[in-house]
Amino acid sequence: MHHFIFMMFSLLLITGLQVSIQTGEKRVERSIDRNYKLELTVPNGGGWGSWGQREMCPAGTYAAGFSLKVEAPIDGDDTALNGIRLHCIASKASSNSFRSYSTVQSDVGSWGQWTDIKWCPSGFLTAFQLRVERSQGDGDDTAANNIIFRCSEGYLQGGGTNWGDWGSWSQQCGGKGICGLKTRIEPPQGRGDDTALNDMTMFCCD
Repeated sequence: MHHFIFMMFSLLLITGLQVSIQTGEKRVERSIDRNYKLELTVPNGGGWGSWGQREMCPAGTYAAGFSLKVEAPIDGDDTALNGIRLHCIASKASSNSFRSYSTVQSDVGSWGQWTDIKWCPSGFLTAFQLRVERSQGDGDDTAANNIIFRCSEGYLQGGGTNWGDWGSWSQQCGGKGICGLKTRIEPPQGRGDDTALNDMTMFCCD
């Protein structure tokens, strides 16, 4: 009996150590505190909501693609752009085939569906531009609607909606590329006018 109890205790101890090690590895992979060189912002972001937590690509990787969470136009309270994900890689196998990648996102709105990933034809994301609808007064506000990224070579436009106007470009990464983000999200307003994603900041790493 004592031998059985000892064996069970040993098994639990080993299992516990394995869980602890796996958890530790996940903590290492989360790169919230990764050092960055530059913050990229745009002047036309919406002002509703609050900023989420900064989320960074794992160390040694950079954003080479993105996808958006978009609510298609509806007959009612539109929110348009609700979220963005960055897809981070260390290198790519070919122009259309990427090795394993990690996905990071900050706060996200409650509505819409995720679009397919759009990948840079070469290199990484280096700058961005937002399409934002200004306050409509008593009308239906949507705030951020779409995004364009500049890549190391070429440009990528998201599949967002068409309300509002394109603002000016952010600064461009002087290092290798964009490596993280944070978003400004207005939470659901109940019977009020929802806007979801309003603004975002990108981070550049060497």
